[in-house]
Amino acid sequence: MRSATVPLDPGRNEAPPAQGPTNTSINLPDQVLRYPELRYMGSKKRLLPWLNQVFSELDFDSALDAFSGTGCVSYLLKSTGRRVVASDYLNFTSLVAKATVQNGSVRLSPKELGNLLSPSKTTRHFIAKTFAGVFYKPEDLKFLDRISGNVPKLENQYARAIAYAALFRSCLKRQPRGVFTLSGDLSRYDDGRRDLQLSLEEHFLEQVEVYNDAVFSNGRQNAALRSDVFELPRKKVDLVYLDPPYVPRADDNCYIKRYHFLEGLSSYWENLPIDETTKVKKIAKRFTPFSYRRTAVEAFDRMFHKFRASQIALSYSSNGFPDLEELVALLSKYKKSVVVFEKPHRYHFGNHVGVERADVTEYLIIGR
Repeated sequence: MRSATVPLDPGRNEAPPAQGPTNTSINLPDQVLRYPELRYMGSKKRLLPWLNQVFSELDFDSALDAFSGTGCVSYLLKSTGRRVVASDYLNFTSLVAKATVQNGSVRLSPKELGNLLSPSKTTRHFIAKTFAGVFYKPEDLKFLDRISGNVPKLENQYARAIAYAALFRSCLKRQPRGVFTLSGDLSRYDDGRRDLQLSLEEHFLEQVEVYNDAVFSNGRQNAALRSDVFELPRKKVDLVYLDPPYVPRADDNCYIKRYHFLEGLSSYWENLPIDETTKVKKIAKRFTPFSYRRTAVEAFDRMFHKFRASQIALSYSSNGFPDLEELVALLSKYKKSVVVFEKPHRYHFGNHVGVERADVTEYLIIGR
């Protein structure tokens, strides 16, 4: 019978103490500081120094980030010289990973940028018509239609990915709360910050430069995939990093609800019918077993079994379901050693005051 070691006292951990630096400029490769982080629910940006501290004590040369989200953990692993596979089930996050993780040399050229900004006779008006009075000003919506028609004309896949990534980050910066659950007059959220004063086109020009600056090669063949975790191909990697959308104690973990506009924009809503009965023009929510108590435990068990041949690093939070003890027990079915690292953390997310801040204990559960 396998036993689990759960050292909740940082001093008893087999790797560095869980309490790590809070300043993101400390304990990180310089390259990581170039990463254009997205405003995104559950982002691990502020935890990167701590994650890097623990990763540095593990022996692995290749890694899979199976719920890559913003891509910041994948980018960290790439910056430390590992071969990285980033995967997410959302299309827009997968495009961000293609631009920053898989891409090692391509930047969006001034000529390509000029072509993107040029008027086109084939420009459609779907966004301007559909989202009038919902998100953004009319000129911003027209800009999105124009860019959306021109991006597919770029010949290089990485140039396209950079353009999309810059577009997504621009949209998030221009949206007062960084989510797409609020519509209409959002002037009450206008606190004078610069992001709310710039047009989407002005944002886009800046973000192209930011993403171009983030492009680098670590000499490895990295990859970005769009896939459900259970449908990922069985390719051997040394470490699998897992950050699933676990069931929270309050509110919900639906990324489609919060970022449906970006997911639709990533494909110009092709095969993504809009629910016209909703004020914010939502697209259909996708099922994930990690969102429901009745299916979450079995989903974690299946996931641990799938990746049993690799080291497993699971990011988790004290406000999630199932609880820590159950997760350790599940992982111990497949791993001889399970070690838990802890760090106090405050998340900033949600669309109302009750969930805007949450003080939690963040766990990094290592199975070997």
